[in-house]
Amino acid sequence: MTDQTMDYILTQHARDVLAKRQIEIHWMEQVLTAPEVIEPDPVDPNLEHRLARVPQFGDRVLRAIISSKRKPPLVVTVLFDRRRTIP
Repeated sequence: MTDQTMDYILTQHARDVLAKRQIEIHWMEQVLTAPEVIEPDPVDPNLEHRLARVPQFGDRVLRAIISSKRKPPLVVTVLFDRRRTIP
């Protein structure tokens, strides 16, 4: 685990899905600070997808979609991506 910290802002939607999907904050923060993959959003050039495996959750891939152009970044949503794998 990394010692990096990152300032960010959560949208209300992101807060809601973290609770509803039982995604732990430190998992999301790990994805934000040390993503294994960064992808541009296919529709909105202001959004960025950050992905990383979560060992504590069976190595499932956690995807955080953020507005990286904002300072601090705005976390739009967070989800476990069932279709995505990271080799």
